[in-house]
Amino acid sequence: MHALQAEAIAACRAARRTVATAESLTAGLVSATLADVPGASAVLRGGVVAYATELKHALLGLEPGLLEHVVSAPVAAAMAQAACRVAGADLGLATTGVAGPDWLDGQPPGTVWIAVHDAVTGSGRTELVHLPGDRDEVRRASVQAVLRLLLEQLADNDLPDPRARE
Repeated sequence: MHALQAEAIAACRAARRTVATAESLTAGLVSATLADVPGASAVLRGGVVAYATELKHALLGLEPGLLEHVVSAPVAAAMAQAACRVAGADLGLATTGVAGPDWLDGQPPGTVWIAVHDAVTGSGRTELVHLPGDRDEVRRASVQAVLRLLLEQLADNDLPDPRARE
């Protein structure tokens, strides 16, 4: 097991946040990687694999106009927000991009947008990463990149949980 996924689960637990995914090029690998951690069920709500563009609309509710450029920051951000909404999670993670070997949406293989959204604070972030390697290497590196982004988001939101006052 990779230490980063265990760190991500521990950070979610410490922050009292649940997490869900909306995945395209990783096709469920982010959720599966998190689920490898013993005790992940305490924070992992689930995930949606929306590999085909039309499923990003049908399953995640993304607007068709937004989907004209699926390899983009706006799509990644909307997918992360949709993961929260669809799964009832505090944190949403999203991956969209080109694993290869062919170009997609005018983008070369290894072009990946990742995103995290925190529904509790209303904050989030997206990041463009250019990853080397074949399909498998790009997909696995995408998982690690979005988990790092999750940890950065949680570190920046290192504030008391607003629900704790309820």
